[in-house]
Amino acid sequence: MDKKKKILIVGHSAKEHALLQKLNEYENVEKIYAAPGNTAMSEICECVDIREDDSQKLLEFVLENGIDLTVACSKKSIKSDISDLFQANSQLIFAPAAGAANFAISRSVAKKFMYKQRIPTPKFGIFEKPQLAADYVKNASYPILIGSDEDSDTSVKAVCSTVSMARQCLDDLFLSDEKKVVLEDFINGHEFTLYVVTDGYQALPLAVSADYRFMENGNGGLYTTGVGSFVPDYKVSENVISSIMNNVVFNILKSLEHRGTPYLGILGVECVLTDENNYLTTGFTPFLKDYDAAGVLNSIGENLLDLFEACAIGSFADDYFSIKNSNLSSVSVVLSARHDGLLISGLDKVDDNTFVNHFSTAKNEYLEYETNKGRTLVVTQSSSTLSGARKNLYENVDVIDFKNKKYRTDICN
Repeated sequence: MDKKKKILIVGHSAKEHALLQKLNEYENVEKIYAAPGNTAMSEICECVDIREDDSQKLLEFVLENGIDLTVACSKKSIKSDISDLFQANSQLIFAPAAGAANFAISRSVAKKFMYKQRIPTPKFGIFEKPQLAADYVKNASYPILIGSDEDSDTSVKAVCSTVSMARQCLDDLFLSDEKKVVLEDFINGHEFTLYVVTDGYQALPLAVSADYRFMENGNGGLYTTGVGSFVPDYKVSENVISSIMNNVVFNILKSLEHRGTPYLGILGVECVLTDENNYLTTGFTPFLKDYDAAGVLNSIGENLLDLFEACAIGSFADDYFSIKNSNLSSVSVVLSARHDGLLISGLDKVDDNTFVNHFSTAKNEYLEYETNKGRTLVVTQSSSTLSGARKNLYENVDVIDFKNKKYRTDICN
């Protein structure tokens, strides 16, 4: 039997929790650590009190504890260039180097990169001075999407339909000390993300996730980093997937390889369908997103530890010619809270095959979970069909309760 492995997951949000749950299923996993992890993750692994961007301390921990593979999921850890440090010290890591992942973290870098590579993307403008941004919105096409350079839970982002709305949004951004803002034409259409796995040279599609970004049913309200998804996305054809692989993914990988910064890890290509066979690329993500991580992971029929290791050691192109599918369909929804510290009930009553992933919830003195303001939980249901997954999802969402629970009820409707 193969040697059982020790794994370190770097990060502390819902996507890391989902990855932990998946890796915990495998027989070739001896032990999983998380740094820093979160309260829910500590129930099934050992959490280590090291900041996700303290690469030197993480390296010391890995060397002292005989870790076989580190998976850096969070943007903070990737930006700290943990990948280069670990590789320089002969430690296996599944994560892109900071220099390779810059385009997947910064919206302005992504836009310039796509323009240079002739990858079709909505018309955009990048501004560091409020007056120049204000001049741009006078003559812009509407609706227009305005946001900070890097997405986060607290970043301001809005789809504006008038000049006055756009100016207000710009004021909010610059008053919040935002150094750079990105404006782009907002394209009404079906939003999705194609995820690929790559060693920097070869790449294979993992899954396609349908994205729900607006807070309210029917795509109304605030435009968010994501409030729900379903996998696989039946609206995205094989022709579109093939086109994205050839014209976006391999185009980018070749460019990064020529620069001497090959991209190793999972890359998400965010797109919008303009019609059945055409799309625009809107951005990228350097790992799975919190709201679709469990659904994507459940759709993969491979042992993820083996897959990640193959990329890290350089045997990926020889070992994998395609990624096996599990034939499971998944629907996910984000539950948000208006305040911190609200008691969450019903978590012990959800089905065994319901995946509940925590953002940064905490336990009170009675060991009961309480909300964090904003995104609190991602609930994911997997089944043989999307309709079955959707039905079971909302039955289990009804079981989980906290005051003024907020979520969309039309995911995969």
